[in-house]
Amino acid sequence: METTNSKVAICTGAGRGLGREMALGMERAGYVVAITAAANKAEIEAVATEASSGNIYPFLADVSDVESCVSLVAEVEAKLGNIDILVNNAGRGMRYVSESFLSQPTKFWEIEPETWRMIIATNVNGPFYMASVVVPNMIKRGWGRIINISMNHETMRRRGFSPYGPSKAALESETIIWAQELEGTGVTVNALLPGGASRTGMIPDGVAEEMRNKLIDPEIMVPPLLWLASHESNEYSGRRINARLWDSNLEPVKAMETASEIAGWMPS
Repeated sequence: METTNSKVAICTGAGRGLGREMALGMERAGYVVAITAAANKAEIEAVATEASSGNIYPFLADVSDVESCVSLVAEVEAKLGNIDILVNNAGRGMRYVSESFLSQPTKFWEIEPETWRMIIATNVNGPFYMASVVVPNMIKRGWGRIINISMNHETMRRRGFSPYGPSKAALESETIIWAQELEGTGVTVNALLPGGASRTGMIPDGVAEEMRNKLIDPEIMVPPLLWLASHESNEYSGRRINARLWDSNLEPVKAMETASEIAGWMPS
């Protein structure tokens, strides 16, 4: 398969919501983008048809399974070339625990162990598997980007939000630890979050219209994502960027400084 000289990105879980908008945003900016879904290939094939350049490619892959991640990376590299950017977006939310999680929180001891394992496997293990497979080649080439999709600290602490909250807290810990371990390699690791509840499939269908109108548009992720994926962000690693605070009217470095803080948990 012939490709352009553009950098190659993988965006996991890109059939809808944040992943869909980020994949389309990267494609419009000139990236060659591999997008994944665990089971629904029709969904990601539909996203690929929206690409004006034809440079979005759908792949079925379950990020909670390490062999699936290894096979995905090998297939993407064979078809599209070296992977420059990994966007760890695939995630499972609270709807797997209960459709009424917003109005009737489930206590942690009431959660089915299999549901806990499934969410942790996707949200914590998945980014680890994907990053561990792509990073060695990035290090060899002296450049790469790992971008982990996170959420507000308030949601990590919210009553009734196990195991989704703990899974994203773990992802931020992964972000800051990996950033330190990759220091000096040319590979950066950062977390990016929308800054509040966003218009995605993680929000139950029965949510009141008043609340639904307040949901953040997933497109908000694109400007900071594109900057994080660029060479301009070489000096920034181990940060968490709040897309809601990103001001595109500012110079990108200034916008970054305004919208970001150190990833993980800071001492109070």
